[in-house]
Amino acid sequence: MLREDIDLAGRPRWRGQPGRLEVHYLTATDDATGTGLWLHHEVVAPTTGDPYAHGWLAMFPPDAAPSYERFGPTAVQPVQGSDWFTGGDVLMTANSAVGAAGGITWDLNWEQQSQPLWTFPRWVWQRQALPAAQVLPTPTTTISGSVGDQPFSGTGAVAHIYGHGNAHRWVWLHADLGDGDLLELVAATARRPGLRLLPPLPLLQLRLKGRDWPSDPLAAAPLFRCQIRQNSFRVAGVVGTRRLAVHVDMPSERCVSVGYVDPDGATAMCTNTERADVTVATSELTLGGWRHHRRWRLTATGHAEIGARP
Repeated sequence: MLREDIDLAGRPRWRGQPGRLEVHYLTATDDATGTGLWLHHEVVAPTTGDPYAHGWLAMFPPDAAPSYERFGPTAVQPVQGSDWFTGGDVLMTANSAVGAAGGITWDLNWEQQSQPLWTFPRWVWQRQALPAAQVLPTPTTTISGSVGDQPFSGTGAVAHIYGHGNAHRWVWLHADLGDGDLLELVAATARRPGLRLLPPLPLLQLRLKGRDWPSDPLAAAPLFRCQIRQNSFRVAGVVGTRRLAVHVDMPSERCVSVGYVDPDGATAMCTNTERADVTVATSELTLGGWRHHRRWRLTATGHAEIGARP
């Protein structure tokens, strides 16, 4: 069953249709140096024109400004066997990623250590019921190998996005809380004209000791609120007897800005850092009122993004 779930969550979904966007990305933090890594693979099938594959490698060292290098665009190559992404010299599978961009090479690998995490419900992903969705085939693992001429080894995750394009506005967070616990959060506002003025709708999964909460992230989404500022965001809400509050700070000196192009030609800009400061707190409702349950503080190890339209 684990292998089937990984295949469902991770294997490419695009079958040649125009107007589609598919992304496989991984993020990690090197244990030895604290350097953050973001490796983004993307297939764009324009509404008119030929599909192409491209992406980038971004590095976030603690003692220097972050930077990124692009690869592609190249013609889309059919994936074969266990491949998840192929574009020029760049290749990604369920357990490895190799390639080069701007003279920087990488050779990374990882093992599957836990069940996929369904940020959007499994049925939404399986039926492609929404304009776009995100899941984590590998929600937590150790990503090891080399980047450039330096060794790399640290905790990371692998994610997959498929749909018709990017949201009108969005935030994203991956927070590794230790011992296999983690929080994955995506909050977005749809591009449809009638929905663009609405606040982002948060979908999230908090995995603690192997159990995921809330049980239905789509049904729980209206119970959360998301507030976005220039370089920070906050998500808070109550589901049942549990209250969650998340605060993310993205200092500008730790961020890169990367442009996106949707299949219909519309553009967006994201601000990303793999060295965010994150606070996650949970409370439980008891007969005596709300009582503090757990609190985590991540310093420069959160993975976060804010996206917006021009």
